Amino acid sequence: MAQNEKVLMKGNEAIAESAIRAGCRFFFGYPITPQTELAAYMSKRMPKVEGTYLQAESEVAAINMVYGAAAAGARVMTSSSSPGISLKSEGVSYIAGADLPCLIVNIERGGPGLGSIQPSQSDYWQATRALGHGDYHMVVYAPATVQEMADLSYKAFDVADKYRTPVMILGDGMLGQMMEPVSLPEPRTELPEKPWATTGHRGQREHNVANSLYLSAEELERTNFERFERYDIIKREEALSEEVDCDDADIIVVAFGASSRIARSAVKEARKQGIKAGLFRPITLWPFPVEALAATVGHAKAYLTVEMNMGQMVEDVRLVVEGRAPVEFYGRTGGVIPTPDEVLEQIRAIDERLGE
Repeated sequence: MAQNEKVLMKGNEAIAESAIRAGCRFFFGYPITPQTELAAYMSKRMPKVEGTYLQAESEVAAINMVYGAAAAGARVMTSSSSPGISLKSEGVSYIAGADLPCLIVNIERGGPGLGSIQPSQSDYWQATRALGHGDYHMVVYAPATVQEMADLSYKAFDVADKYRTPVMILGDGMLGQMMEPVSLPEPRTELPEKPWATTGHRGQREHNVANSLYLSAEELERTNFERFERYDIIKREEALSEEVDCDDADIIVVAFGASSRIARSAVKEARKQGIKAGLFRPITLWPFPVEALAATVGHAKAYLTVEMNMGQMVEDVRLVVEGRAPVEFYGRTGGVIPTPDEVLEQIRAIDERLGE
């Protein structure tokens, strides 16, 4: 494919192809709607690039295979959807505890339980409050377009290697299934060295160990302190967001992923109607772009979060705003997607209250 040439791809397929171009050569997963196209794409492409695709016997097995490949220094990924990610949670905690890089993709569906196969954003807390037990974080990207699904998947492997941490792409069934033109990144020709990998030492160096078990409480505490120093660097260096018409906005709509596409249309129409509305879109959900959102607090008179859940990211927005302006929430759940007209109605209602 010529440079900058665009191809029409599903979001799930764009993630898979970009991962391969980023140097991913191992995929372990288990089928579940609405992410199955990602695994199916990998099953066809991996053999052609001398990679390994393996459909594991379960989600639990898949994430532990990811652990093994990551410990050996490979670029490796898995994908699933909401209940499948829950099953992987213990393994993800082990991966974080062993300081191993990998990519985890969650194409969310409605819940809780088996829920529905329709789009949802109800795994925000699961992703950002640490997927699994213990003190740890992982970088979480929330793409809003098929192009971003490609770009952020490609970037995720570099970030994972740089900080030795699992990284998640948090999408939803709508983004995974929709098709859009996308420019795919150039294939990686060189990958970073991993002197910590468990590849055998041949008597030439100290042997490496991938482990998350510490029998000494003091040693584990020291390791956790060191890991959180890395997290502080990630907070400073890796937080991403997009702002649309926020400079003079009285009402700022905060939305991520698929919801931000809907909110963008509503904000555009509100501006046409003379309402000073803006859109703030977190691209990293962890680290949450605290400083960028806080910079809007001085002039914004109200905030509205729009989510496909019962209210999750709204708590992070309230933590940033700290009561200096009202923060309202509008959400649909169970796989129901909000419409631009519904969001516009919420913006109008807030504008009327501000004018009273």
